[in-house]
Amino acid sequence: QIDYTGTEPSSPCNKCLNVSWDSTPPCTCTINFTLEHSFESNVFMYYGLSNFYQNHRRYVKSRDDSQLNGDNSSLLNPSKECEPYRTNEDKPIAPCGAIANSMFNDTLELYRIDNDTRTPITLIKKGIAWWTDKNVKFRNPTGDGNNLTALFQGTTKPVNWPKPVYMLDPEPDNNGFINEDFIVWMRTAALPTFRKLYRLIERKNSFQPTLQAGKYSLDITYNYPVHSFDGRKRMILSTISWMGGKNPFLGIAYITVGSICFFLGVVLLFIHHKYGNRNTSADIPN
Repeated sequence: QIDYTGTEPSSPCNKCLNVSWDSTPPCTCTINFTLEHSFESNVFMYYGLSNFYQNHRRYVKSRDDSQLNGDNSSLLNPSKECEPYRTNEDKPIAPCGAIANSMFNDTLELYRIDNDTRTPITLIKKGIAWWTDKNVKFRNPTGDGNNLTALFQGTTKPVNWPKPVYMLDPEPDNNGFINEDFIVWMRTAALPTFRKLYRLIERKNSFQPTLQAGKYSLDITYNYPVHSFDGRKRMILSTISWMGGKNPFLGIAYITVGSICFFLGVVLLFIHHKYGNRNTSADIPN
């Protein structure tokens, strides 16, 4: 995990700490780090946020699923649940709502350093979203032709976005409402500290590790402000073994629930042993 929030004065990203959504030019910083051990199989790159409450009731409801599913009428007349991010300058916002408006938009690039030479690591941006989200829940508007600029005509971008939704990616199958970065963000997290999949690093061959141990650098285009709510940002590299990924949540949950059940069992056993054999029936007089 690499924390790049920049709150420490010695951090290379400290200069970007008070960045705003529309800073021009964007603030950039570079953090060097070392991998002590090689990553043998496919590597997953995540971005992590802390103290960000995506589970707030009004925040979770602030979206229009019909609009996101490509319904043309909802595109121009979004749900009132999206207020106050429903319209801007008398134009409907696409995509509307607080979730979309707060979409994570930092850009992360990874380089391997070998003899002072920086070699870029190929980061794959497709295949990071759930199949059902990509192919069922999210759809672009329909109409004559495949020109997204024309299909989104009459709408405006979310307030905090630097560019409209039809310019998220130059590739047509990853643009608009079916952009995978957008889809991943729209699946809200249950806890205030969370991570979301950002990119994939695929293993090229079975003879070389995916990421060799050594020196690396992380180039960050710092667009996403978190200092105002005491949040933190981090980049996470993770891999999987034959047992799956490393995620302690289920283990902690099982131990916690099991401990509670054991404690309640002991309490109920004590109550039954002490009070269960009492004769509570009263003699009824003739």
